[in-house]
Amino acid sequence: MTPTVASDTLHALRNGLAAARARTLALTDLSDDDLLAQHSALMSPLVWDMAHIANYEELWLVRALGGPPLAAEHDHLYDAFQNARADRPSLPLLGPDAARDYLQQVRAATLDLLDSLDATATDVDPRLLLDGFVYGMVIQHEHMHDETMLATRQLMGRDSTPPPGAALTPTRAGSGAGTAVGGEIEIPGGIRRIGADRGDEPWAFDNEAPAHDREVGPFAIDVTPVTNEAYQAFVEDGGYDDDSSWTEAGWRWKTEADLRAPQFWSCGNRGWTVERFGRTVQLDPREPVQHVCWFEADAYARWAGKRLPTEFEWEVAASLGPGGAKTRYPWGDQIESGPPANLGARHDGPRPVRSNPGGASFWGCHDLLGDVWEWTSSSLAPYPGFEAFPYAEYSEVFWGNDYKVLRGGSWAVDPVAVRSTFRNWDLPIRRQIFAGFRCARDGC
Repeated sequence: MTPTVASDTLHALRNGLAAARARTLALTDLSDDDLLAQHSALMSPLVWDMAHIANYEELWLVRALGGPPLAAEHDHLYDAFQNARADRPSLPLLGPDAARDYLQQVRAATLDLLDSLDATATDVDPRLLLDGFVYGMVIQHEHMHDETMLATRQLMGRDSTPPPGAALTPTRAGSGAGTAVGGEIEIPGGIRRIGADRGDEPWAFDNEAPAHDREVGPFAIDVTPVTNEAYQAFVEDGGYDDDSSWTEAGWRWKTEADLRAPQFWSCGNRGWTVERFGRTVQLDPREPVQHVCWFEADAYARWAGKRLPTEFEWEVAASLGPGGAKTRYPWGDQIESGPPANLGARHDGPRPVRSNPGGASFWGCHDLLGDVWEWTSSSLAPYPGFEAFPYAEYSEVFWGNDYKVLRGGSWAVDPVAVRSTFRNWDLPIRRQIFAGFRCARDGC
């Protein structure tokens, strides 16, 4: 019988696991005090993320595939749904050295099982092994937590340090690419293919499926994400002092949180500056604005006489190729030779818009993947025919108006965890994530 995981896939899976782990260990190469501290009530101590990564891998790449439990006594500590982030520092967590040992122990068991896995075993759900899905799920999960740990490191303030190996943002504005900002693209309406099927996208998560046809009306969408320069105009026009552009809930939150500008922005003798991983740098007017919540993005769009795009409009702008064919990425279907996008923490933040012209979509939209996550107007909801897999807590518990969908992927996301169908989501008040937005309007 043909193995469910093809032999020529195993090498790629091992490399993917190794790459994610190398990134995790580099990001947590900090003092014990920094790993144990809770730098913000919004985030876990970094040492919790370390052991959670190990526990998740044990659950899905060891136990779910027939291996024995290694440390089941840790399950309750590292269950993200059982323990709120604000409560995690009070738990009897593994220390930094013990968390590293746990990571190493689980990885050894994972690789031993991968080498000897009987892919035809009747006690293993074959859908987990199809095209290496469960390995892709765990690899993407680790990269997601790596991005979360970067957000935590940014919240360390002056004690923070830049991401390992990242090129630093210039300390003076005006260098680099990114001219000719602004403009919009008009996209005709029609029946559009939305989402992904596992046969076409083997590592797609359950909320991306099934692929289905959806009527999308004509619309216009910005060529680039909203830049710092454009958002600064909103701030200086009194955007945070006038409630006319804000929803009632958004204005209430802005007032309670005393928001005056995007998180990490300051205005002083040097003009506008931004705190970035322990450094103060001049605000580059051509970078996409980052660290704004959904309420801020929505208010800006209203102020500009536009709106946020729906997630379906965003996907059409990002994935419709010549002849109506759907593509995995805005530029096509390939990413192996290196993506034409700012991904993988190669830099310590967004690059000026249009810095990667080879990554433009068929329609001519730039920077749809990489640089910043992009807020959409859509609340998180299941697609028609949705089926939770392999566990309901990944998507199903988040359905409803409380969570807004983000698309694209930030500069901090690894390329393995981005595609035109990927759906991210968060509460509309969240600012610590690497999120920005672009605007849209109804078409003719």
